Amino acid sequence: RLPVEEYREVLCIGLQELAAASREESCGEGSGVEILENKPYTDGPGGNGQYTHKVFHIGKHIPSWFRSILPKAALRVEEESWNAYPYTRTRYTCPFVEKFSIDIETYYKSDTGNQSDVFNMSAAEKRQTTIDPIDIVTDPIPPHEYKVEEDLRLFKSVKTQRGPLRDDWIEEYNNNPGKTPIMCAYKLCKVEFRYWGMQSKIERFIHDVGEKVMARAHRQAWCWQDEWYGLTIEDIRQLELETQLALARKMAQGSVRRRGGLSKGNRQVEFQ
Repeated sequence: RLPVEEYREVLCIGLQELAAASREESCGEGSGVEILENKPYTDGPGGNGQYTHKVFHIGKHIPSWFRSILPKAALRVEEESWNAYPYTRTRYTCPFVEKFSIDIETYYKSDTGNQSDVFNMSAAEKRQTTIDPIDIVTDPIPPHEYKVEEDLRLFKSVKTQRGPLRDDWIEEYNNNPGKTPIMCAYKLCKVEFRYWGMQSKIERFIHDVGEKVMARAHRQAWCWQDEWYGLTIEDIRQLELETQLALARKMAQGSVRRRGGLSKGNRQVEFQ
């Protein structure tokens, strides 16, 4: 129950929350997030918008014995995103895995998810597409992810007085449309993993994980609305700039520490 015009703030603040959390893990080449570009674009996906290019360094999360036999290219995932709200596109690639990519297009619409084809897909594309509806209230939450403060059946916003949500919240809206704002995120997720014998299993795994991530992210967006409600786009751009500079400093400091060391006789002892 968020209007489409407000959800743009949710997207931007959500990115800042992710970046802030990543800042704590960023310690140079082995971990964290690096923002390479963050700039406006024209005549691109969705028209005019904001382009960002990030690198996720995942080496810290891989066992050291396994990390030692992998090339550096295998320890990074690149993300490119085009935000022309209410349309966005995000693409993930790994330089080490040439035949792998995840491409996600999103349209944000003021309805309950009853449009059949917002992406204007061809007949062949429709045959290859599986539709998975997500209900952020009734979809099950793994016990280890449950948080009382993110329970939509309990949460009520102080600033907007929205909530709590009932299990029949979508039906309630359809019976009385226009009484409260609402929004649906239509997502078209394309996964490519062209390695014989593994393609179907890996693609299904990614789709399943992606569905859980999207459900959790939108639950959090609802429960965090008191943090982003009322911010202007200028406020958000300033937060983006501050986060980008902070991450760049943290990554640079980590790289210097890794290259530094102490001499012990004729042997160089490097910091790890």
